[in-house]
Amino acid sequence: MTQLAIIGGTGLTQLSALTILKHEKLDTPYGAPSADFLIGRLNDTDIVFLARHGNPHTIAPHKINYRANIWGLKQLGVEQVIAVAAVGGITAEMAPAHIAIPDQIIDYSYGRLHTFYEDEAVTHIDFTNPYSQELRARLISAADKAGISITPTGTYGCTQGPRLETSAEILRMERDGCDLVGMTGMPEAALAKELGIDYAAISVVANWAAGKSEGEITMEEIERHLHKGMANTAAILKTFIG
Repeated sequence: MTQLAIIGGTGLTQLSALTILKHEKLDTPYGAPSADFLIGRLNDTDIVFLARHGNPHTIAPHKINYRANIWGLKQLGVEQVIAVAAVGGITAEMAPAHIAIPDQIIDYSYGRLHTFYEDEAVTHIDFTNPYSQELRARLISAADKAGISITPTGTYGCTQGPRLETSAEILRMERDGCDLVGMTGMPEAALAKELGIDYAAISVVANWAAGKSEGEITMEEIERHLHKGMANTAAILKTFIG
């Protein structure tokens, strides 16, 4: 049984340190996952890796089959998931290339298939703490051991995408208490909770959110900051798994 999985988002479609043993293509009751599941070893630990947006990166946030992705991981015996995602920084601490380990979510997305219980008896999961406290503590410890400065808390606001937000929307999110803005945190976290999978996230700040810096947000800017942020993320994951 493979217990640990890493879901990679924008900027992390593969792990260079992962020794791939096989590609697992799964059918699920919810359709096809984003990509083949890569099953391999990293630091003598069996892990599963999944590229959330496909490999190459072709699936927009609102088009991701989140249910198939999480169901497929459960089929493979995964019990713990580390989800990596690029985000925008809202509050002052969340500067580009910085990393946060969020502890809360506010969901602004809509129209997504967000539960496994649509045709079953009504089931209400306790979502008070959307992220696994144990996994979060281990990630924070791994960052410290790797010598990488992070923010150990934060509220992630999940928007619909694929467009970026307006400055007014970001101001509203800031008033709501959001530190970070992304497009893929939900329903991924809730679906993992429904299946009893421990789930934690590494949020890599790719850019200042709308209205938080001068000028327009460009892909060149995002890619530059992601290069540094994802390198630090890989170091945290290596220490976490090691």
